[in-house]
Amino acid sequence: MVKIGDIEIGEFPLLLAPMEDVSDPPFRAVCKENGADLMYTEFISSEGLIRDAAKSLQKLDIYDYERPIGIQIFGDKIESMREAAAIAEEANPELIDINYGCPVKKVACKGAGAGILLDIPKMEEMTAEIVKRVEKPVTVKTRLGWDHDTIQIIEVAKRLQGVGIQALTIHGRTRAQMYKGEADWSLIEEVKNHPDIHIPIFGNGDIDSPEKAKLYRETYGVDGIMIGRAAIGYPWIFNEIKHYFATGEILPPPTLEQRIETVKSHLKFSVEWKGDKKGIFEMRRHYTNYFRGIQGIKPYRARLVETPTFEDTLLVLDEIGEVFGAVGV
Repeated sequence: MVKIGDIEIGEFPLLLAPMEDVSDPPFRAVCKENGADLMYTEFISSEGLIRDAAKSLQKLDIYDYERPIGIQIFGDKIESMREAAAIAEEANPELIDINYGCPVKKVACKGAGAGILLDIPKMEEMTAEIVKRVEKPVTVKTRLGWDHDTIQIIEVAKRLQGVGIQALTIHGRTRAQMYKGEADWSLIEEVKNHPDIHIPIFGNGDIDSPEKAKLYRETYGVDGIMIGRAAIGYPWIFNEIKHYFATGEILPPPTLEQRIETVKSHLKFSVEWKGDKKGIFEMRRHYTNYFRGIQGIKPYRARLVETPTFEDTLLVLDEIGEVFGAVGV
């Protein structure tokens, strides 16, 4: 049984990655229903939290059915991160996660996210201050390094463990790679197998099928896997992986009816949480992935992203079910 502090998360947990503009409560809800063991909020700006910014505060919303869940924070100032962690703890998550992995320019080039990989002593100091400030377990998500020439992931892991983090997720790319090329899990394996490392090590990067999940589990020996982009529009991947682990069988893909019901559930929660206008607008980024691979779906998908009301969107979804269900999709 893998544990983060006293939190049991399964024998080989599947984690939902924190993804900006994706991992909100409506998306987390459908992932939890489909087998995610541990989830994280979108990353939240430490400066936004300490200044009571509405957008940052809304991201603290968590629901009992999501548990266990972690709130992830990012920033470049130690004192701001320390206080933001305390604010996040008041929302009562199971753990606090620190983002040391975001590669986007507006974050990393200001010294936050993956940018702190250029200053390992500061990373260690910041982490130590956060661990001292909160009572909840603290975890970290990071990358291999800033670029190929600055990879120090074993040293990073040892230092962060030394100041008290209780689990580490490693994305198998450098910041310079962004999301290009293949993730290098061999370095994640080195961290996991290092004799000085005793906290859970989770691998992240490129897991997009049950077969690959099983292969990477057996090859690299990590304690669990974090899944990000492969879950967007396809939350069924968690249960598909679990079924494959247990039986060696590949589950059939979700039926059209299952896809539509999940989209409706996701949309309903989106509207309830964000309001009609924003909830409908932000749901539009998900339709392409939910209906990927259906021949002839493009005109209907276009209508979904143009439909202005919740009720009319439901009507389009019902029409998709009738039209494509009739041809056996």
